[in-house]
Amino acid sequence: MSRPSWDEYFMDIACLVSKRSTCRRRQVGAVLVRDKRVLATGYNGAPTGLPHCLDIGCLREELRVPSGERHELCRGLHAEQNVIIQAAYHGVSINGATLYCTNLPCSICCKMLINAGIREIKYQEGYADTMAKDMIKAAGIALTKTREVKK
Repeated sequence: MSRPSWDEYFMDIACLVSKRSTCRRRQVGAVLVRDKRVLATGYNGAPTGLPHCLDIGCLREELRVPSGERHELCRGLHAEQNVIIQAAYHGVSINGATLYCTNLPCSICCKMLINAGIREIKYQEGYADTMAKDMIKAAGIALTKTREVKK
């Protein structure tokens, strides 16, 4: 039996976290890690206590909004937003952490990750947002596309 590398291990956790998503269009999981320790996790979905899109439908689907556009028309938070919020809620510093995410963060999430002090982003799948990669590069954040892990 072969042990997973640390990157495989944390990406496996991000994939497991994504299974909690309540989004009808895309299931995303995020894990913040520092010194080989999980700091926080997050998945995409409606704010705590509000009805889930799985239950009431998706406005973006109804309006046929393409992926990567008009983020304000979504009731849900992105996994990257939720992982930052969870860390803050529980008083966990994420400065200098690495983000493992099943998807490349969008430009809105990248702005938050940059200001939160994230030093590295590892992701599996791309996202239709070229500005995100440009901002990550300009901020000096290391960006790595990993191999896909079976979800």
